[in-house]
Amino acid sequence: MKRHLLAALVLLATLSPALAVEAGAPKPFERGSWQKLLHAHAGHPTLVHFWGVTCGPCKVELPQLGQFMKDHPDVDVVTISADLVPNLPEATRSMLDHAGLASAENWIFGDGFAERLRFEIDPAWQGDIPRTMLIARDGTITTIEGSAEIADLNKWSEAQAATIR
Repeated sequence: MKRHLLAALVLLATLSPALAVEAGAPKPFERGSWQKLLHAHAGHPTLVHFWGVTCGPCKVELPQLGQFMKDHPDVDVVTISADLVPNLPEATRSMLDHAGLASAENWIFGDGFAERLRFEIDPAWQGDIPRTMLIARDGTITTIEGSAEIADLNKWSEAQAATIR
């Protein structure tokens, strides 16, 4: 009996991380996630977009970013739902799907202490969204407060492509 119980507990422990993040669902963005993200994308041009389901400009911008991702497969696109309201995973996922961003690397604030998460990303960030951070191959970060102009993103992407030629 004890052996069966132990085997069941081991099986549950093995499966629980897989069950916690449903396939296609945004990953929980928690303490330490920013450093993991930076490390995972080091050396690659990366666009990180902070948005929220309650953000009006975000609803307009997300489909544009979906098209940008399609047009620039050499740029890693990461979205992070950073709403100040309790995050709504289903609404987040639906908006990403409709915007053509379902295949991007998607995160959702998963810590009730949003201020701590924002501080890890940028101590000066007060939480305004949308916000886009362009991380160059060399690690240089350019921050765009408010909606990003697609022409500016295209120009940045072209500059990144030129650095490998």
